Amino acid sequence: MHYGYFNGTIAPTDQLAVGVTDLSLLRGYGLFDYFLTYNGRPFQWDWYWERFQNSASRMHLPLPIGKDETYAILLDLIERSGGVDVAFRFVMTGGYSADSISIERPNLLILTESIHPVPPIQYEKGIKVILDEYVREMAEVKSTDYKRVILMAQAIKSAGASDLLYQKGGEISELSRSNFFIVKGDRLITPNRHILHGITRRTILQLAQNDFQIEERPVLLSELYDASEAFTTSSTKKVLPIVQIGELTVGDGNPGPTAKFLLERFDELIKTW
Repeated sequence: MHYGYFNGTIAPTDQLAVGVTDLSLLRGYGLFDYFLTYNGRPFQWDWYWERFQNSASRMHLPLPIGKDETYAILLDLIERSGGVDVAFRFVMTGGYSADSISIERPNLLILTESIHPVPPIQYEKGIKVILDEYVREMAEVKSTDYKRVILMAQAIKSAGASDLLYQKGGEISELSRSNFFIVKGDRLITPNRHILHGITRRTILQLAQNDFQIEERPVLLSELYDASEAFTTSSTKKVLPIVQIGELTVGDGNPGPTAKFLLERFDELIKTW
């Protein structure tokens, strides 16, 4: 059984409910964050809280509780989950509004969920993504607006792909739910604008800093032709190789040594978290 928190109450998730007049339903106004625990501890908690706080500030949603109180709630929910590792999903909505537009008091949900790891074969063979000419609005905010990837789900499936790679005017930003990297020699290159600043991305940059020349900058589609590797990073994907982008084969079409090396580094980190 999964437990969650809603505006001061902890209960089984299926007993929690948000009212139908919430601005998240009426206006699509809400944000979220998502992270995992390792060895019963929330991963990179300080960084995730900082990002959640930033998203809330940019969307003019006052946080109803502070960092320490929130962490205590997380530990309570982990204990109620029987001590097994879980995924946490924070959802903060615009709340109930008398005129259906003014923010009065946000609603805060903290949900525990089962972890759904990427199938091992995807690390062994890599994934295909398709290009989509799109940039997320307020990309630095982890909003609940994911209609683009939902609308494109059939196109992704028809192409035998796993996800979208967003680009606009020839400049790459990110995948629909994860960050993007390319490798050229000893250079590790990742977009630095029109993106959500992922916590796994930040972790990988930290783990890679002594072994690679890191470039955080605009990345062009034309750079894919001479990239030796591409990969994506996220909480669930960790470091996942991308071997095909649209009709373009990346490198030799197989997962490369850099992605493997960085995945091993990441796995070493979480073992001792």
